[in-house]
Amino acid sequence: MAPTPPTTPLLTMSGITKTFPGVRALDGVDLEVEAGEVHCLLGQNGAGKSTLIKVLAGAHQPDDGVINWRGEEVTLKSPIAAMRLGIATIYQELDLVEGLSVAENVFLGHEPTTAGFVVRGREARSAATALLARLGHPEIRAHQLVGSLSAAQQQIVSMARALSHDVRLIVMDEPSAALDPDEVDNLFRTVATLTADGVAVIYISHRLEEIRRIGDRVTVIKDGRTVAVALPAKQTPTRDVVALMTGRNVEYVFPERPAATAAGAPRPEPVLRVEGLSREGEFASLDLEVRPGEIVGLAGLVGSGRSEILETVYGARKPTTGRVLVDGVPLRPGSVRAAVRAGLGLAPEERKAQGLLMLESVTRNVSVSSLPRFARGGWLDRSAERAAAQRATRELSLRPDNPDARIRTLSGGNQQKAVLARWLLRGCRVLLLDEPTRGVDVGARAELYAVIRRLADEGLAVLLVSSEVPEVLGLADRVLVLREGLVVHRAPARELDEHRVLDLVMEGSPTP
Repeated sequence: MAPTPPTTPLLTMSGITKTFPGVRALDGVDLEVEAGEVHCLLGQNGAGKSTLIKVLAGAHQPDDGVINWRGEEVTLKSPIAAMRLGIATIYQELDLVEGLSVAENVFLGHEPTTAGFVVRGREARSAATALLARLGHPEIRAHQLVGSLSAAQQQIVSMARALSHDVRLIVMDEPSAALDPDEVDNLFRTVATLTADGVAVIYISHRLEEIRRIGDRVTVIKDGRTVAVALPAKQTPTRDVVALMTGRNVEYVFPERPAATAAGAPRPEPVLRVEGLSREGEFASLDLEVRPGEIVGLAGLVGSGRSEILETVYGARKPTTGRVLVDGVPLRPGSVRAAVRAGLGLAPEERKAQGLLMLESVTRNVSVSSLPRFARGGWLDRSAERAAAQRATRELSLRPDNPDARIRTLSGGNQQKAVLARWLLRGCRVLLLDEPTRGVDVGARAELYAVIRRLADEGLAVLLVSSEVPEVLGLADRVLVLREGLVVHRAPARELDEHRVLDLVMEGSPTP
């Protein structure tokens, strides 16, 4: 029996280089993708992933290298050229128009029209409905406004828009970043539907546990160069992938906790105390304490009230009942100003939208909560502001060490360090952290963990929320497990494991 001839890869990128002023972003990257596979593209922030997919999307032109599509060399001069070939990219920041309907978004720019250029709305809605059904999501209606949909549903609309162009390859950049576990499962089912139809997917994620679940093969890039091509995703150990990405062996590397206080030894009084705090429809009857030097973690599924608790403690939401006290003094309910004056600082879940001024410098992002300190006779002393911000960022090893750099040019990990530096400069005593490592690569996570632990060891009280249970258990000293807005278990982190926490959030009952 004659051997089966080798198939031609759907996409081959060979020796791709790209240089920007002062930076060689890509230095000979190779990538090969087969039809119908999920190919995972991995690398730390700054490794070159974003530049590579922009070259593939036609947004950047490579300086050198060859791109072959379905066996023929091609030049991708623009995103339109890439789309016409059958290559679509769904970025982490979805480019949907919230004020338009699902059907209008799906066919935006290539609407079905009559000879008189009148849009055939009924035809667009019918075609959009068929695409959504093909993706396994008939519950999304073609007439719905995109702004009324969840983040997961909006991603499905983006996929439907890609399929409306008859694409053969979809690039997904951090598609699970804003999804809860059930929504991730739905996303994976949708991806499986696509690949069963022969569509290839390039999947980019910082969550390495996802790669083994969904990936067929893995390509790793580091410092603009390919360090591994087409590794088998399910057979390659996570530690090997991490070592390729970072150049060292790093997994969940958590700093050592301080030794437990000896029995009978005096403990510091809580700096933060929450008593009977409730918000109707979100969480109820919450009591907790956080002492100086302590990290308390909140674990629970999306919708359990985790983020809402942090925002209520911070004053961004007004409680229905209960109170928040700092050093025994009640805070004015629903007042961020009162919380900040009392020494609270929040690093929010949506860092870019809620925590940073993306068009401003590192200096301004760090100093924004402390600007009165730098006022001199009604004028802002910019040199003093810059010097103070630089001291704060150097304390956290923020890179690059350039206070004039635009915050949007920094990696996710360094953007988070800038948020923490803001509260250090402000002199905060209670740090509220909501998903502190979302969008942060593996190597930078270890740095952030060390920073958070050091800040606690220096006397800060830290209240932490994370959807990643290993992160809560690895960082926190004590853990409160939440289910449907109620605390169902409290314990030292050392006494819990991931399976126990998941059992509690699924089946637990409230405990005192």
